[in-house]
Amino acid sequence: MSSEVETSLTVFRDRLEIPHFARNDKEELAGASGFVLLCASMHVQTEQFTLRTTGKGTYEITDKIEALLRESKIKNGVVTIFAQHTSCSLIVMENADPTARRDLEEFFDRLVPENSDYFEHDSEGVDDMPSHIRMVLTHSSETIPVAEGRMQLGTWQGIFLFEHRRAGHRRKIVVTVMGE
Repeated sequence: MSSEVETSLTVFRDRLEIPHFARNDKEELAGASGFVLLCASMHVQTEQFTLRTTGKGTYEITDKIEALLRESKIKNGVVTIFAQHTSCSLIVMENADPTARRDLEEFFDRLVPENSDYFEHDSEGVDDMPSHIRMVLTHSSETIPVAEGRMQLGTWQGIFLFEHRRAGHRRKIVVTVMGE
């Protein structure tokens, strides 16, 4: 066995608690070596972009994510999209009929109304605390499987930034693609 594989096995055994393999247990050792080689063939690419919003609503970012996926040249794996904010969220939603998104926005306005007298946190305005609650009820990230270089979204699915604040903002989005 090469010293590189021995070193890799030691690192993985120590960090992931993989049991120590006896030198005469060739089948288990070969499996562990394959695991090390599989990990070595995985690629990770992380990019960031900024989206300017004009206030409350949904903003489709599917095309931007697809472009970053193509640039990564990763064919099989996952893409994770993360919003670095506490007053907007990411959703997978129907992208064919805009009335579905308007209905969602109306639902959240009714579910978490502004100007509620029980909110204490209002340092940035009456939409401050409701925007945080709406984010918590949705997601700050989405993970989508990738196969043959394409996100495995359904026919009518798109990825959207869901802005919960009235005013426009510059939203930072981190995209990480992992795979082979």
